Amino acid sequence: MDALSLVALVAVSAVIAGAARRTPVPAPLLLVAAGLAAAYVPGVPDYTLDPHIVLPLVLPPLLHTAALESSYLDLRANIRPVALLSVGYVLFATLAVGYLAYLMVPDLPLTAALVLGAVIAPPDAVAATAIARRLGLPSRITTILQGESLVNDATAITAFKVALAAAVGAGVSWAGGIAEFAVAALGGIGVGLVLMVPIHWLRRSLREPLLQNTLSLLIPFVAYAAAEHVHASGVLAVVVVALYLGHRSWQVDFATRLQEEAVWKMVAFVLETSVFALIGLQLPHVLRELGGYGTGEAALYAAGVFAAVVVVRFVWVFPATYLPRALSRKVREREAGVTWSSPLIVGWAGMRGVVSLAIAFSIPVATAGEAFPARNLVLFLTFTTVIGTLVVQGLTLPPLIRALKLPGRDVQAETLAEAQAQSEASRAAEQRLDELLADERNTLPGPLADRLRTVLERRRNAVWERLGAANPVTGESADDTYRRLAREMIGAEREVFVRLRDERRIDDEMMRTLLRRLDLEEAAAYREAADG
Repeated sequence: MDALSLVALVAVSAVIAGAARRTPVPAPLLLVAAGLAAAYVPGVPDYTLDPHIVLPLVLPPLLHTAALESSYLDLRANIRPVALLSVGYVLFATLAVGYLAYLMVPDLPLTAALVLGAVIAPPDAVAATAIARRLGLPSRITTILQGESLVNDATAITAFKVALAAAVGAGVSWAGGIAEFAVAALGGIGVGLVLMVPIHWLRRSLREPLLQNTLSLLIPFVAYAAAEHVHASGVLAVVVVALYLGHRSWQVDFATRLQEEAVWKMVAFVLETSVFALIGLQLPHVLRELGGYGTGEAALYAAGVFAAVVVVRFVWVFPATYLPRALSRKVREREAGVTWSSPLIVGWAGMRGVVSLAIAFSIPVATAGEAFPARNLVLFLTFTTVIGTLVVQGLTLPPLIRALKLPGRDVQAETLAEAQAQSEASRAAEQRLDELLADERNTLPGPLADRLRTVLERRRNAVWERLGAANPVTGESADDTYRRLAREMIGAEREVFVRLRDERRIDDEMMRTLLRRLDLEEAAAYREAADG
């Protein structure tokens, strides 16, 4: 893939993702469909998925972004279901799907079938996060799906290495496989724990936001590479470091946080859109590798493996939901509101993605001078499972959620909690302001002191006003109207600054300084509107 092809991939993927926002179809599904269609358009380059690029260069930043946006406290509160899915389910799916594939496909060695099971065991981090965010699922379900997707890649990659070693005759025993898994998992967590405090200290020590954000871009790659260098799980190292940094992000300055959020949103958008398009573009390559298997025969195997993946997830999810509740009174009391609809959604939300394809493409063509058994079929079955779960489950998940009438976010309750928190913080700020103004070193003219109090009062009232009645004419709350008028005023000021620059009454440097002040004010207004 040359530079022009890479730029074209990113540009077209971004356009399709932007168009998807105007449709009810989730962007990942539209991108995959576009990739499938583009794969046979004359002149489209051959985009071959390289596991040596995807795993160390694409996966770390995507996991880092997802972990930064996750809540460490929510994940800790749901550690049992997250662990049962991200570790228990992946290992169970590796064995169960692998054995079912061994029974369904003639002449497929059990070791190769277990390799296939490990490859397609983990649901995709990007797909789960993107669709959960789009659908507005209940917060606990979203937390469980995000937590599962953060850790399950580490489990799957380790299980794949063990299964691959068995398939190539490396003499791996069950005890050896368990030991390798434990070393990789504990080692990855250990590397993350070792790195997270020094990295956070370095971020706080750097005073320049540009340097801090340059470091931020390097962090996932450093964590992943350091863990892989000692044969530990790079995935877990990235997740541990990102969760710690996200939990303590308030300790860095505001300029760094503003820049970091914008930078990582852009990075995640580019990588996510490109990754889903790449999935669809793999079709010609996979079909070329199919070899001696007939199309009908391969399609039959693909349907069987897809069905096995779907059924096996439900076989695990429902007992994993209800057995702990049946065995523990504390679990029943803590999770009193769980109904059958929640595990149904979690079970149906197991979309696979690019990590499965990247792992599959890393299967060696030959080992010890002999071709890897059924490698071409494993690639094909992985591809069809990824496409099948993304399309079938991705398209049917929204109507399923609507049919089940799951309770979404309680916006009224969240706004009330936000208002109470802001009110408590404002009282503390007002008390601190009184203490500061009582010191003669902080003497301010009356209008400036009043302005500080006015800004404080504005923040305190803004959230409460969202709970108030709407304007009978426009339907806006008083807070919405205030923000809209503020943006109109800022727009009028901006036009004046540009006119003064054009009339040569101020230079470009001064105009940019003045516009930056307005941009920050408008960004604050826009952020309030988005949060509301």
